[in-house]
Amino acid sequence: MSSPPGRRARLSSPGTSRPPEGREELRRRVLALIESSRVVIFSKSYCPHSARVKDLFSSLGVGCNVLELDQVDDGAGVQEVLSEITNQKTVPNIFVNKVHVGGCDRTFQAHQSGLLQKLLKEDSAYEYDLIVIGGGSGGLACAKEAAILGKKVMVLDFVVPSPQGTSWGLGGTCVNVGCIPKKLMHQAALLGQALQDSRKFGWEYNQQARHNWETMVDAIQSHIRSLNWGSRLSLREKAVTYLNALGEFVEHHKIKATHRKGQETCHTAAKFVIATGQRPRYLGIQGDKEYCITSDDLFSLRYCPGKTLVVGASYVALECAGFLAGLGLDVTVMVRSIVLRGFDQEMAKKVSSYMEQRHGVKFLRKFVPVMVQQLEKGSPGKLKVVAKSTDGPETIDGIYNTVLLAIGRDSCTRKIGLEKIGVKINDKNGKIPVNDMEQTNVSYVYAIGDILEGKPELTPVAIRAGKLLARRLFGASLEKCDYINVPTTVFTPLEYGCCGLSEEKAIEVYKKENLEVYHSFFCPLEWTVAGRENNVCYAKIICNKLDHDRVVGFHVLGPNAGEMTQGFAVAMKCRLTKRLLDETVGIHPTCGEVFTTLAITKSSGLDITPKGC
Repeated sequence: MSSPPGRRARLSSPGTSRPPEGREELRRRVLALIESSRVVIFSKSYCPHSARVKDLFSSLGVGCNVLELDQVDDGAGVQEVLSEITNQKTVPNIFVNKVHVGGCDRTFQAHQSGLLQKLLKEDSAYEYDLIVIGGGSGGLACAKEAAILGKKVMVLDFVVPSPQGTSWGLGGTCVNVGCIPKKLMHQAALLGQALQDSRKFGWEYNQQARHNWETMVDAIQSHIRSLNWGSRLSLREKAVTYLNALGEFVEHHKIKATHRKGQETCHTAAKFVIATGQRPRYLGIQGDKEYCITSDDLFSLRYCPGKTLVVGASYVALECAGFLAGLGLDVTVMVRSIVLRGFDQEMAKKVSSYMEQRHGVKFLRKFVPVMVQQLEKGSPGKLKVVAKSTDGPETIDGIYNTVLLAIGRDSCTRKIGLEKIGVKINDKNGKIPVNDMEQTNVSYVYAIGDILEGKPELTPVAIRAGKLLARRLFGASLEKCDYINVPTTVFTPLEYGCCGLSEEKAIEVYKKENLEVYHSFFCPLEWTVAGRENNVCYAKIICNKLDHDRVVGFHVLGPNAGEMTQGFAVAMKCRLTKRLLDETVGIHPTCGEVFTTLAITKSSGLDITPKGC
């Protein structure tokens, strides 16, 4: 590590004459040289570009190993191996702390940008280059990307069982108790509706269709287990060390890993990424943890939940209420204040209105539970819920088989020793403030995913942030994660997709007089023969008049809203305008084509009921 500039590297022991070696053995020796060297330059003694690079490192006072390919017997073979490893056929070929920098131009560019100095400062005094705490989508993406870049990486992941005893495998919330099982249960409910519609399209069947909860759960859990195994296999293939253990900082650059059976091991790393995610919040009332379930428990529940009270009005609450009702259950949603806080409130009201008026979900508004009492044990049992009005002294009670809490989530950051190394967190919600590089106030600790202060709590965001973070830390990249115009979809019975600003936020940012809102109802063709409802599917765009009517908010309520929103999100990244939408030929007959024909503004007050096909 402290060798003088220009030290000649060898691929065989000094003083020995090495016989010709096979390609795999040569590859192993090349990789070993890269692994053991702070800087290694694969060069040719007569190459002027190689000479420039050697002079650069000499001027920096950095020792490097130099392998002159024209002066070793197997130089041509080494160059072929390097071409396979790096896709670079020329010399010089430079590695710094196991990271491939590139050739002469790339090395000087890295020096000018500061990336080379950053790579040279990488500290190899630790057991790992990177330890990721949390094996969810973001943490795994970051760990695998760092490993691809040649770094030694460890991932720790441990699921503390829910109060009902539920735990799961590697992969985090999305895979195990979030997006994946949620979307599959949503699909199960949509299939029930499709069965009803099918009779109008000529399908004849005598038996009344019935849904079997246990069959659905078994199939979904089988798929999830395959994803768990796939995650573990992917880490193994990339030589990432995985520990099913709870990580906790004990001092700077050092964590304690507590394994399932209580044994403890300690590990050090140059850098750490916190990707611990969130867990459902409880009410803090009598009987909540004893008798209520959350989304942590619902998707693997071994029995049909029966008559269900969903407490909360978040997207998790409404999605669960929607598919439970779609499966034929008696469902009530208890709302403290407003539904879908943080989303466009016009759209939120349309979502809940459809669920209440067309989908059979009951809403108890402006009530909060104050006690949950078990009346009967069973699978499901019988629970009594006492609730108090938020508007006055009124108290009500009801009997349910299952109470599902979906009142928000808390970041898993309070029991991992962050205070021991000085990482700041938001005392109220446990979230971690970071800069635009996902770096905390402690320079070697980074954070990604749902635990970030003020960032979207979405799986694809965590994955992208994790990959880009690894590339900045260990590769020649400066690209940051773009948290603007991130699309999302709420998978309620009638899906709600959005990208950009809500109407309320757009007014706050741009002022109402500078905005034009175009909107329309639309009716999917598939609904017409089935005799489904008119004037419930809705499209809206919010345009900034001061910027060529650029679309700053996209909102759609209808079937397959997620599929529509994903495409328009790309257009919004490209600064979509109303004129570009007008100039686009729609695909007929589709739901998405409504955005190419929007002509009525909110300010006009004209009727937005569709006419004709």
